[in-house]
Amino acid sequence: MKTIKAEVLLAELNRLRKDLDEDPSDLEWATLHHAFCFVSYKMGEFQKYLDEQAEKGAFDSLET
Repeated sequence: MKTIKAEVLLAELNRLRKDLDEDPSDLEWATLHHAFCFVSYKMGEFQKYLDEQAEKGAFDSLET
């Protein structure tokens, strides 16, 4: 079973968000921005979800 920390995925989500020009009228930027904000406020719940997914093998083929 391969585990992953919530901070790793949150950092990647933030990188994707920062790759875009900050434009609240752009659906892609708004989606990434608000997903990033929500997940960052719910880190404990997100980590629990990731742990459950890891038990199912969701990250076994993930390159980290």
